[in-house]
Formats: sequence, structure tokens, C-alpha cells
Amino acid sequence: MRTMKAAVLTAPGEVEVREIPAPEPEEGEVLVHVEGCGVCASNIPVWEGRSWFDYPIPPGAPGHEGWGRIAAVGSGVETVREGDRVTLLSYHAYAEFDRAPASHVVRLPDDIPFFPGESVGCAMNIFRRSAISEGDTVAIIGIGFLGALLTSLASQAGARVLAISRRPFSLDLARACGADAVIPMDDHGRIIERVKELTGGAMCRTVIEATGHQWPLDLGGELAGERGRLVVAGYHQDPRSVNMQLWNWKGLDVVNAHERDPRLYVEGMRLAVGAVASGRIDLAPLCTHTYPLERLGEAYRAMTERPDGFLKAMIMP
Repeated sequence: MRTMKAAVLTAPGEVEVREIPAPEPEEGEVLVHVEGCGVCASNIPVWEGRSWFDYPIPPGAPGHEGWGRIAAVGSGVETVREGDRVTLLSYHAYAEFDRAPASHVVRLPDDIPFFPGESVGCAMNIFRRSAISEGDTVAIIGIGFLGALLTSLASQAGARVLAISRRPFSLDLARACGADAVIPMDDHGRIIERVKELTGGAMCRTVIEATGHQWPLDLGGELAGERGRLVVAGYHQDPRSVNMQLWNWKGLDVVNAHERDPRLYVEGMRLAVGAVASGRIDLAPLCTHTYPLERLGEAYRAMTERPDGFLKAMIMP
């Protein structure tokens, strides 16, 4: 029997690596020898602990940004074969092996050294849902990994991008990604006045909230112009309140840009592979920290604390 190492969240803030039997691919599935997996901000609630989680979490969970090589294929699989390099939509990739339906993998060229596929695919889908056009003024609130990707995509589309973020490091990165103006995310009123100044009072055609926190969501409604679009891209697990009076008065279109259909996730990942392969997206400056599987807890802490220079962590089993 094949065995593997897998990370297990045994309690909030506690993780250990266990040796367990590796999964075997069932009909229509593939087994992937994992090269790496990105650490997503959506992992923070389960790391910190919320009342709706039960511990221990299943081995390898909640790793969902994996890539690697196919180690075995189940019966009926004809689209890929053993040895193919792929990114996969799965949920147990903090491990040496993970499995997924063959329809949930996308071929990955050998010359792309690392690829946290679900996260880059998510950015492609959010950008599509944002319907950004040339000449639009777009505010992006929160320049982490996702916000930086969206800044680059919006800038390439010919939009005027106003990047709003807390850390000087993130603002410098936003400039490098094509932002036309950067604004420190420090004072609510000062940010609004600055955007008024930059837009001649018209405010923004589109605002993308990419933090997952209440205050930036509130700010997003303020920065959108009349008949503008507010795109919720941040991951919100905890309860939120919204200023429906403001949204109604401005006539905003509010878009929840999170997908739930696996086919759309996979299509976003496929588009993302093409964007990286063509040079449209450069992941090198965005994936800033790498950890072995045994140091997953350090990666979680870095994701939570966001030290200077940190943007995206990857686990390399």
C-alpha cells in the first residue's frame, strides 16, 4: 500500500504531519503527486477556529491550490495520463498525494515552475464577472495576491486603476502591476476625498473589494459612483452588514464574484494557465514565501499576520 505524509489540523492553531495511506483513484479520477499547494486566505477561519468547524480536519484539508504530476489514473480516464503535469481542483492538497475527478484537472506546462491554480483561476473569474472595459475607473481595495492579479488584469484591459491597501509594500507592488494611483488604506474619510479628487467627483465605475473584511466592504459602496458596480471578491465567512440605503440610492450593481460550479472554476484555471504561459501574468513577484509541509503552521501564521514583504505562501511537500 502506498503511504504519504499529510498535514492535519488537530485543533485551532495546531497542525501536525502524519503518515497515512495514500488515496487510490476511483473510476473517472486521477491521483496526483503534489509538487506544491498555495495557502489561501480562506484558510484563516479554520486555522483560527470558528464554531462551525469540527477538529481534527481531514488530512490534507483545506489545501485547494495544488499542482503536480499524475501518479495514477482510474478506470475510464482518457483525457490525461500518468506523468502529465497538472493543476487540480481538490481540497486535500496539503499532502504528498491528492486525488480529483479527471474533469477537475488542467494540464500545466513544464516551464511553469509553480502554479497555485485555484487562486489564479479565481482571479480570472472575478475579472470576468467585473466586466471591466477600457477607460473605466476601477478601485481595488486590498492588494494581496488576488488584488495584485486583478490590478494587473484591469490595467491591461485599459482601465484606470486606483489601488487601495494598508501596507506600503502592497502599494509599491500595485504600482508595479500597473496601478495609476495608490492610496493608503488608513482613514475612511481621507480615502473618499482622495478618490473624489482623482475622479472629479464622479467616483468609480467599478469597485472590487478583495479583503474579506467589513470596513473595506463599507468603503467600497462609498467609492462606487452612481450606477456603478461593487464586486465582492473578498472571502467573507463571518456575518456582515451592508448599507442597503446607500446601495439603493446609488443604484449600484452588486456582484458576488465567487463561483460554486466546478466547471467554472476549472475554466478559470484553464484561462489562468494560458495567461501565465503567454506572459500576461507573472506569478514570480506574487508568490513570496515557500515552506515545507512540516512548517504549514508558520505559513498560516504568516498569512494571518502579513509581515512586511509577505503576499502568498506555498507549501512544497
